[in-house]
Amino acid sequence: MSAAVHLDPALPFDALRARLHAGALALLSPAPGTRALCAWARELIEAAFAPLDPLTAQHHLPVERFVEVCAPLKPRFIHHPHTRALLRAALAERGLDLEATYLDVPRLRMVTSGGYLTAGVGYAHHPHRDTWYSAPMAQLNWWLPLWEMDEASAVAFHSHHWDRPVANDSGEFDYYEWNAVGRAEAARHVTSDTRKQPRPTAPALLEPSLRPVVPPAGVVLFSGAHLHSTVPNTTGRTRFSIDFRTVDLRDLLEGRGAPNVDSAPRGTSLRDFRRACDDAPMPPEVVARFDTGGDRTGALVYRPDAA
Repeated sequence: MSAAVHLDPALPFDALRARLHAGALALLSPAPGTRALCAWARELIEAAFAPLDPLTAQHHLPVERFVEVCAPLKPRFIHHPHTRALLRAALAERGLDLEATYLDVPRLRMVTSGGYLTAGVGYAHHPHRDTWYSAPMAQLNWWLPLWEMDEASAVAFHSHHWDRPVANDSGEFDYYEWNAVGRAEAARHVTSDTRKQPRPTAPALLEPSLRPVVPPAGVVLFSGAHLHSTVPNTTGRTRFSIDFRTVDLRDLLEGRGAPNVDSAPRGTSLRDFRRACDDAPMPPEVVARFDTGGDRTGALVYRPDAA
């Protein structure tokens, strides 16, 4: 299948959501809400790296020092109340129903150039589906670059496998173990990343790939069931981006979402999602529908303070 790409679609978000669940991608131009969110993230990044330019700091710092800067920067952005307020405003601006929309915490990503840092806090993602990591099939992913980027620092979509399975070991992935161990150890991995993550176990058809390019504060919006990966950055500049995920409660209750062609992890990430309008937790009876076992001695929800 070749993914349809919608540029600033003039559709009610409910209609757009259905198309995303069917494999389409949407590219959204910058808007006041996403501009404010990205400006806030850039402010934190620039303060953390000062007096260096964050985009070229990797050329002036030992990689261990780069990690020392990024390790506290990421949770500072993720868990700051101002970040949550800006996310809520950005979603409302796009026409989402905030009473039905649940979102997880945003991630701040840094992908360095030339293989300077490819592990831990700078992990460059191998081909994967978020659903291999226990995401619900109804999940939508929002990806926003913070500075100018191009196809050499993009996210690649391997749309041949939208409806074709990829041999993988997601059946060995336990989300609660990942919360307790894998996520907590990110900053300890500098030269290599040995954390157990679901991967293809046989060759997949990765090319041709689709590499959308959007301006800073623009959005690449897609289903978490898409097979996608981080393009190896060869620009000479670190790529900084934000991503976060949303689910619509009505989709969960009515069984709507992308087709599951090859995902078999244990546990569910739904406890990470909070209602956009008031931060209420996902109803436990809804979580129970999607909770496929998992190691209860792990962590049902990741707690960065405990890590």
